[in-house]
Amino acid sequence: MPDSSTAYRFVIADDHPLFRGAMREALGGLPQRAECVEAGSFVELSALLERDREFDLILLDLTMPGVRAFSGLIYLRAEYPGVPIAVVSANDDPAVIRRCMDFGASGFIPKTLGIEAMRDAVARVLSGGVWTPPDVNLQTSADAETADLVVRLGTLTPQQVRVLMMLSEGLLNKQIAFELTVSEATVKAHVSAILQKLNVESRTQAVIAASKIEVGQWSHPAT
Repeated sequence: MPDSSTAYRFVIADDHPLFRGAMREALGGLPQRAECVEAGSFVELSALLERDREFDLILLDLTMPGVRAFSGLIYLRAEYPGVPIAVVSANDDPAVIRRCMDFGASGFIPKTLGIEAMRDAVARVLSGGVWTPPDVNLQTSADAETADLVVRLGTLTPQQVRVLMMLSEGLLNKQIAFELTVSEATVKAHVSAILQKLNVESRTQAVIAASKIEVGQWSHPAT
């Protein structure tokens, strides 16, 4: 790991101030100087990263306002592929952890960990490694259909991810166009690309496919 003169830049994205404080404390104990920026919602996080993406690690809560479950992770991995993301969540179900890793997370840190354990986990990720709870078996693979869907979802562009999440909320093309400040023709083009990439024939089938990843957990990040 770099020497103590190195400064790391972190984004702590979580809607609970007390937890953000605990994570800031954990990061402050690293041998290297830590600069922490906080976001309490996905809207704040998106706006922050649009201004500045030069961060060493994003610490992302799965269920902050503006996003639920894996949609935020999928979007961030597509939009900012060069910035590592460690998911920090109170849900440490092995299936959830496996899915986060499938979608490109560099680590999964349960909120139940103590401060020192969190610090060690972050240090592992910063060193280029991957950290998940050592007592969780991640060897069990998803069924072939789900594994294929995970791969297909990973091919969506950031804008296509946003459109799919809005489709899942039942928004019409004109409403999506308004939210994204684009034309309806552009939205239709995105929908066509989504259908092709997910290998489905209708927007309804696309929403059903997405819901198989985590039923009821899709919610779009605001613009």
